[in-house]
Amino acid sequence: MGAVGAAAVLGLLTGCASDGDGDGASPPSPSTSATVSASASASATASGSRGAPGAVRVAGTLTEDLESPWGVAALPDGDLLVASRDERTITRVDAETGRKTPVGEVPGVVPGGEGGLLGLAVRGGQVYAYFTADADNRIVRMPYGGGAGDRLGAPEVVLSGIPKGTVHNGGRIAFGPDGMLYAGTGERGETGLAQNLESLGGKILRMTPEGKPAPGNPFPGSVVYSYGHRNVQGLAWDGDGRLWAAEFGQNTWDELNLVQAGKNYGWPKVEGVAGVSDFVDPVAQWRTDEASPSGIAYAEGAIWMAGLRGERLWRIPLSGAERSGDPEAFLVEEYGRLRTVLAAGDGRLWLTTSETDTRGTPGPGDDKILRLEVK
Repeated sequence: MGAVGAAAVLGLLTGCASDGDGDGASPPSPSTSATVSASASASATASGSRGAPGAVRVAGTLTEDLESPWGVAALPDGDLLVASRDERTITRVDAETGRKTPVGEVPGVVPGGEGGLLGLAVRGGQVYAYFTADADNRIVRMPYGGGAGDRLGAPEVVLSGIPKGTVHNGGRIAFGPDGMLYAGTGERGETGLAQNLESLGGKILRMTPEGKPAPGNPFPGSVVYSYGHRNVQGLAWDGDGRLWAAEFGQNTWDELNLVQAGKNYGWPKVEGVAGVSDFVDPVAQWRTDEASPSGIAYAEGAIWMAGLRGERLWRIPLSGAERSGDPEAFLVEEYGRLRTVLAAGDGRLWLTTSETDTRGTPGPGDDKILRLEVK
């Protein structure tokens, strides 16, 4: 059913049904004020691959036996680079054969809880990585390919000082159509950071490839692009260049947001659709046990959103800046926790499972990269 615009006032959120990776405990909000939250979910009935417009089917498994895969980035030739959160390593996966080739360990990564080697992005012979270090989360870039060969070169720090924690480290990075680097961060369980414009936690950041504040950013001299986020792990642009982000809720609502420069997305004051003029409402929302979203991608007129705790892939059809229909779920509990989805062109998607992230139940071959086809 569709989202309901009416808001309900809830008491203080004292626990967490869905943390940054979907299941663990989160510190309670320090606020003593009521938290505003929407009264109904935007989720729809779950579907399989039944041939409906926009349905998806699994065409095969590209590779398997990956350890705690998190970030995935496509190389110019179509092969994939995959980050292992807990092993600190990056592996190249042949997009045709699935053959895996280690390309190096990223120095300085300190795995723990939801932290470790997280998002990846590729640009101009450089591999960008977002990771948890000893004192912070940071973004580095490393030469790869060309003169550097098939091994990662020495890292150069692009941006440091992103708050780290056992939970809510964010971690997704991607280059936008404008050539700028975007990063989704979390508030490490310290909810007030999301509203503090002096902190890089609980934000979407926009920077040059060198890590400087991007031209046109809404706050002069700052890489902050939007704020009031709890834990952003999904970033994607639609065909018209609009930025979308998936975000973990606490007890009630996970969100898909249309991101606009300088806007406040409400955390920790609101969660889900609230109808409060100071904050931007999500375009879609889900109960936390139906989603706990991580990666998103845009393909065939829709956002595709991977669910961790929800163990399903959501399709959210779009018409411009709005939803054009109810979200629809696919692959429900068929492959376990789902972490990253990546558009591969021509109606194809890559999808990674996340059963070896300490919160899943690994089976034979876990974790995998699946080939999907949109019909």
